[in-house]
Amino acid sequence: MKTCLPLLPLLGALLLVNDLRGQQTSEKTAFTVDDLLNIRSPRPQAFSPNGHWLAYSLGSQRDRIGIDNYRYGDPSYERPALAEYLIVDTRSGEATPLYHHRENLRGMSWSPDSSRLAYLIMAANGLEGRIFHRESGEFESFQPPAGSIFAHDNSPAWLPDGSGLLLALRRASWAEDVQDEFEALTAGPVVVFSSEKPFLAWEELRRMSLQKSLHVHDLQSGEYRQILPEMNLRSFALSEDGKLLRYEEDNTKKTSYEVIFGADAKLKLIPIDGGEPREIIPSTRKRRTTWARDGRHYAFAEKGDLFLASVDDAEPRRLTGEEKTDESAEEEKGENASEDEDKEKQERFSIAGLSPTGKWLLASSKQGQSLIDTASGERRLVLPSDEKDKQAPRHRLAAWVPDGSGFYLSYASRREWLRGLMKYDIEKDELVDLVKDGNNYGSFQVAKSGERVVFSRNAGNRPADLYASDPDLRQLQQLSTANPFLETRKLGKTELISYLDVDGEELNGVLYYPAEYDPGRSYPTIALVYEEFFDDRFRGNISHLTANGYAVIQPSVRLETGYPGEAWLKGVTAAVNKLIEMGIADPQRLGLQGTSYGGYATNLLITQTKRFKAAINVSGKVNMVSFYTDSPRLGVRNIHAPENSQDRIGATLWEQPQKYLAHSAIMDADRIETPLLLITGQQDHNVPDRQAMEMYFALRRLGKTVDWVRYVNGGHGTPTSTVAEVHDYYRRILNWYDKHLAVVDEEVDTGRVVGNGH
Repeated sequence: MKTCLPLLPLLGALLLVNDLRGQQTSEKTAFTVDDLLNIRSPRPQAFSPNGHWLAYSLGSQRDRIGIDNYRYGDPSYERPALAEYLIVDTRSGEATPLYHHRENLRGMSWSPDSSRLAYLIMAANGLEGRIFHRESGEFESFQPPAGSIFAHDNSPAWLPDGSGLLLALRRASWAEDVQDEFEALTAGPVVVFSSEKPFLAWEELRRMSLQKSLHVHDLQSGEYRQILPEMNLRSFALSEDGKLLRYEEDNTKKTSYEVIFGADAKLKLIPIDGGEPREIIPSTRKRRTTWARDGRHYAFAEKGDLFLASVDDAEPRRLTGEEKTDESAEEEKGENASEDEDKEKQERFSIAGLSPTGKWLLASSKQGQSLIDTASGERRLVLPSDEKDKQAPRHRLAAWVPDGSGFYLSYASRREWLRGLMKYDIEKDELVDLVKDGNNYGSFQVAKSGERVVFSRNAGNRPADLYASDPDLRQLQQLSTANPFLETRKLGKTELISYLDVDGEELNGVLYYPAEYDPGRSYPTIALVYEEFFDDRFRGNISHLTANGYAVIQPSVRLETGYPGEAWLKGVTAAVNKLIEMGIADPQRLGLQGTSYGGYATNLLITQTKRFKAAINVSGKVNMVSFYTDSPRLGVRNIHAPENSQDRIGATLWEQPQKYLAHSAIMDADRIETPLLLITGQQDHNVPDRQAMEMYFALRRLGKTVDWVRYVNGGHGTPTSTVAEVHDYYRRILNWYDKHLAVVDEEVDTGRVVGNGH
């Protein structure tokens, strides 16, 4: 079926209301909650092989309102994800909307000749397939075969000749089966959990999303040809020549307590035109592979050594190190044992990337970035690094030059706001700077033709836009102007500050000045805490605070396993001291706020210091003991976090019970003097609001100042159910600070309390 939709000029009509609002006044106005909801983020969705066309989306927080948090963990639930979709000519910057309205699309992919764009669209009866014909502006629809539905986590893959699409399908009854399991777990009437079952109940439910079959849809005949029957399928990809399909067939035996949703699979190959599957890696848990673009060569690291193989090889080839027998290992234990061990540590590699045809491997070690010729094993150090310099610039592989003649690296200083992109020429052995400035860069892609590159760029404290360029970044073309209305808003400047924590360690923090900053004044200042901060990204919640007269600091902390609670006290208070020394922060009007892990930090901090006059914990835990086995919908996450990851206790509850108690703010609630606002969502299955309930009733019992705001339909963090709740959320935060960080007007001795000018 084909229909024709006239295309519109770029962006002129998209934000006409906002543009007109900006033209009506020459004065800038304050940033509001509605502005926060309307900020649009451009995201590349599909870059055409010839580099001429980019399909991208423009979505906002307002577009994601209406989430049903009750259905968290339900594999059949699709969150609201509306967005505008545009197709832009990367040479001229001229763009046209794909639709006149917002849609929920996924899996966008250009045909090999760059003439057609395939994707799935959320319709009233589920997902439908669409193909957009760029030159004619026509849309072609296609449906799944009878008795099937398109898998939600699906991205149509074109055959190399453009004749068809590889698609993942599910049986039509899949959603009903998932809903039955979900209802059984949430509504009962009787729910039974048993240790004899290999998987936790909620993990078993999540695993139903693995159920897929793979088919090729012939676009001319409309027929579907099955390539793989329904199985628990983790991932799949076509080789570049379209002859081979590689896929991971799930082989997970039971719930893992070592890795959150830990999985194992068998990596297999099957000819796309028919034949028997061939297993090439029996366990992906033991061997993680990095594939070349051709889909025929792959590499992996094992105990710090690198190996390469092709789909035609019987065995992988060793690229670094030497295979050690028991005898050779014993011989090395001599006088030079420590020297050999140091050398071995220096030459432990991890894979950064494999070139398009597998000819070159970029690898990282303590010495830096090395390029390895996979045929000869010859190695050259491309970018040396000093492992002792903790603030050395960071370089990461951004993309390979499509013909394999070089690669791009992203660059980020750790001492100043200096970031950019670099390009390495293999034949010349030359690394050159393409751009280095104070902007943030991301989403870097190179067209398969090598003719154009696209990336996102944003200045400090501003949202990003998309850009295109020639391969050497000499001719820049702006592709999006996502938020022109911000030109009429007052936004504060930012500054990177450095300070020493209590241990003398140098740390960085990001300072956001009040929108109408006066150097002659000190300001009420909010420390927004989490872990480390460096880049001056745009944050709507921060802009809301700075628009209302507050300075905001994002302080970095250096967390230590076993003693994470001390880090925030050492780092956050040192950052605040720095701002007081600079004359920016009023020492009598300091606030503290964090969400999730930052909320946990907030509560721990106010048990250790009385410096903050107001604190807000959004969705943060307070009791490490009760939290340890809570949140069943997250599987083993709450057990793994303290034992092995973010919470950094470094032991089980039974091995180090004293550390769990020491990092439970509820145990020291009697020490809290700071007025505390607790904000939770009753449907938060990440940090259940039972955590806030414990702290609220404890502080209430102790006669402390505490409020608890519970959004009954809310989830983790900022409410996402209704726009009204978002407004309520930010109003309550502002009111809490206005109330507890207010200052008595000293000029007029009336005792009148003065807030922040709103």
